[in-house]
Amino acid sequence: MKLFVAEFVGTLLLVLLGDGVVAACLLRRSKAENGGWMVITTGWAMAVAMAVYAVGKISGAHINPAVTLGLAAVGKFAWNQVPAYLAAQFLGAFLGAILIWLVYFPHWRETEDPALKLAVFSTAPAIRHPLANLFTEIVGTAVLLFGVLAITGDSGAAASGLAPLLIGLLVWAIGLSLGAPTGYAINPARDLAPRLAHALMPIPSKGGSDWGYAWIPVVGPVVGGIAGAAAYVKLFGA
Repeated sequence: MKLFVAEFVGTLLLVLLGDGVVAACLLRRSKAENGGWMVITTGWAMAVAMAVYAVGKISGAHINPAVTLGLAAVGKFAWNQVPAYLAAQFLGAFLGAILIWLVYFPHWRETEDPALKLAVFSTAPAIRHPLANLFTEIVGTAVLLFGVLAITGDSGAAASGLAPLLIGLLVWAIGLSLGAPTGYAINPARDLAPRLAHALMPIPSKGGSDWGYAWIPVVGPVVGGIAGAAAYVKLFGA
């Protein structure tokens, strides 16, 4: 139960802070409106770092089904714990999205564009090309898992206490370099659970939740996470 709660809280913090910065930059009459891509990528990087600092010593702070499945696939995490971790991550992400809806409650009515409202909760491609979008998510998440294993396997990073910050910087680099084509979900829970929240919540003039695209930020990160973890273990045997 302690591990479940840690993953739940960690993923909640991730989505609360991550979707929060997107809401701040996109919703009308926010003081951060039009903050831009640099603000969004920086906010997400800090969200990851803070979530990992918060629960890393308890559950390992996977806060991402792609991390959990990638580590399990290479023997670095027990398969019998996977269902509980995934449930905690999706539930935490869902509640984080609900909280963002409440925090920015007056701004949904002020924002006319339904696409901006959906973008607060879930990703969408800049150019809709399913195979290219899927490949982008695979590559981004492979880099994430490769980098996470490199950082956590470095005894110096672990001893210094800087590993969570370094993981945040890794996510920042992925967002800046690889994130622009799809909005870099690189995390099925971060996209699917808030997308479901968007579909269920009474957001004024919200439009559809784009379920036709929703499989890409789930399948891509899962495939990429397993591939990135396998590549690191194959190359370095750690």
